Amino acid sequence: MADRQKISIGQIDYANAWPIFHGLRLDGDYMESVARVPSELNRMLAAGELQVSAMSSYAYAVNSDKLLLLPGLSVGSVGRVNSLFFFSKKPVDTDPPERIALTSTSATTVNLLKILMESYYGLHPEYISMEPSLDRMLEQADGALLIGDPAIHAFWTRKDLHCIDLGELWHRFTGRGMTYAVVAVRRDAAEAWPDAIGYIHRALLDNMAGNVSNLDPVVARACREHGGEESFWRSYFGGLQYDLNPRLLEGLELYCRYAKELGLLERDTELAFFRKDKNL
Repeated sequence: MADRQKISIGQIDYANAWPIFHGLRLDGDYMESVARVPSELNRMLAAGELQVSAMSSYAYAVNSDKLLLLPGLSVGSVGRVNSLFFFSKKPVDTDPPERIALTSTSATTVNLLKILMESYYGLHPEYISMEPSLDRMLEQADGALLIGDPAIHAFWTRKDLHCIDLGELWHRFTGRGMTYAVVAVRRDAAEAWPDAIGYIHRALLDNMAGNVSNLDPVVARACREHGGEESFWRSYFGGLQYDLNPRLLEGLELYCRYAKELGLLERDTELAFFRKDKNL
């Protein structure tokens, strides 16, 4: 590999992805890890600045002709997710929001909210994109969407606001799980370096399995970096699913169909997976 370019691997810079990446060790000086928010990872992978990355499920769907999913890796839930929240000044059922501020750090959840607003509530609000600052967002809009660590902190502190967990609402609407993030490889990288990508895939699977079976390190890190009770973080990580199981795949396929029907995706999405011997 000395004559090859460095393989860059993108990690989501939110606690919800730590069970995949925390403690990850990769042999070889031709590999490097880059931690960013999902929207930046989405851009970097599409631009070829990364070869493998965790990314928003929506961004995978947009670029699925150039990408392959790494099997068995995701961030998803069946029901509550506890880090994707819609905050509003008034209840949505009785006082529908006319304007919603969307976090600029995600793609999947932004479009999940649009799907739920239109298909579940029958609403068509105006949307604006903003940096994830709840106070500033609510100065400009009736409701605000936050994800990841900012959403968790707002959930802890803003008891004056109405709060909807989007994972819970999606499950109520569809009966399905929801896949918020996947791990994907560029097709050109998979073709050029199948052995290296296979090694990275196995390392990620093993790392995830180890963290899921023993949450103590990621729980301790969360308490140290974000505060909160150990019991919250243990429940939080335990409620997420990281293995892209059939229920999560069903939810991802349904999400993509809704997004296409509502004009949020230009084309149908066919899920394609990396295999070291054969890419499907």
